[in-house]
Amino acid sequence: MKLIIQIPCYNEAETLEVALNDLPKHIDGIDEIEYLIINDGSKDNTVDVARKWGVQNIVSFKQNQGLAKGFIAGLDGCLRSGADIIVNTDADDQYKGEDIEKIVRPILDGEADIVIGARPIDDTEHFSFVKKKLQHFGSWIVRKASSTTIPDAPSGFRAFSREAAMKLNVVNDYTYTLETIVQAGREKIPMTSVPIRTNAELRPSRLFKSIWGYVKKSMITILRAYVLYKPLKAFSLLCLPFLTVGMAIGVRFLWFMAHGTSGGHVQSLILGCTLIIIGFLIFVIGVMADTLAANRRILQDVQFHVKSMEYMRRAGGNQFEI
Repeated sequence: MKLIIQIPCYNEAETLEVALNDLPKHIDGIDEIEYLIINDGSKDNTVDVARKWGVQNIVSFKQNQGLAKGFIAGLDGCLRSGADIIVNTDADDQYKGEDIEKIVRPILDGEADIVIGARPIDDTEHFSFVKKKLQHFGSWIVRKASSTTIPDAPSGFRAFSREAAMKLNVVNDYTYTLETIVQAGREKIPMTSVPIRTNAELRPSRLFKSIWGYVKKSMITILRAYVLYKPLKAFSLLCLPFLTVGMAIGVRFLWFMAHGTSGGHVQSLILGCTLIIIGFLIFVIGVMADTLAANRRILQDVQFHVKSMEYMRRAGGNQFEI
């Protein structure tokens, strides 16, 4: 059983060694542990620090691509290097390396294919009151969208089985954390969560410039993921207000017509018909989107089998440049 721990990096030369030193060298049930960094177009000597420390695998972007693309490229690099289990953690040493054993244990025991570390958000001192509440609210929205019970959706500390890693896709450019939960929930990939600990903050988060910017991007990501994986339900909910109001106006017009007073209400009839047509068109778009989603699931299944064949031959100590 081979575990590869991947770390997305962008100009992390100052903190990377601290994070690497905190990683485990042995875990019961794991025969081999390797490490991989995703160099997301770093301008400093992040790669040199990783090589000097002894990182076996390096995936490099020529220019910064963002966390989401870096995460997927890292999964690909880990799979190419023969990983049976992949753990994703941060280069700023936010998470306790000792807890990697906790998040891989459900996979080793066959209880789950994805395990997400739940941080003690309310007890994290460098989280502001507003950030704590927004973290809880965002996780609640993700739970509703994904039909899961994951308490800490934004957590980047997570483990994946080989099979789960081959099934995941990320289409947004912002972050992988929310979309992968929605995808896994909707695709019914076995997923669970375990409580983990965090370290003191080494540097401020680079993922967002402000709380409200983070909220806006997160809500867009969640909504997009929900529409992507449940299009018919999403568009049906969207068309209901138009159909309801349009039909109510139509019934009102019929009532006036039955009493012989419909002459002055032709404008409302036009409005009602327009709303009904708009609602119907939205529903038709939902049906078309649902058909596309069915085709996407077929393509994902084909992609999974192609990846299975592609990664069948294992190779270690690789460097990839994208």
